[in-house]
Amino acid sequence: MKHLLSAIVFCFTITTFAQSGNFKKIPTVEIKSLSGQTVTSTDVIQNGDAPIILSFWATWCKPCVTELNAIKEVYEEWQAETGVKLIAISIDDPRNATRVKPFVKGQMWEYDIYIDENSDLRRAMNVNNIPHTFLLNGKGEVLWQHTGYIPGDEDKLFTLIRKVAKDGSL
Repeated sequence: MKHLLSAIVFCFTITTFAQSGNFKKIPTVEIKSLSGQTVTSTDVIQNGDAPIILSFWATWCKPCVTELNAIKEVYEEWQAETGVKLIAISIDDPRNATRVKPFVKGQMWEYDIYIDENSDLRRAMNVNNIPHTFLLNGKGEVLWQHTGYIPGDEDKLFTLIRKVAKDGSL
């Protein structure tokens, strides 16, 4: 029983540590803009000292679209209060990559959108399930991450964004 309890505590600690992001820096990987220009992840993931939301999504992922639409409703307010920037990385593969730009236009998202059609950034960031949302500080360090979406997650995210905007950390 004692060993079982120790194992549970260890797993909880590891899970919490993984959720916090361990201040991992964003890897330098090539991705594409919606216009088809190749850029590096570290070039686009910049926002001065303000927080950054990095959201991995796909056009076929309903929870992803629901999450990004929920944030769309409050994004302008978030930006005004904290300076946060949302960068959405589509993981649609080369067959579906041409659908991303019209899809984004139809959703009227005002985010910076990029396409990781070869999944290089996704693999480098160890993203297995989407939506997968990261919160970064202005230095591009991962402070927190979350997989999945249920209504209200955006409120929890904004609480963390406020803290990062104020303190630079969690």
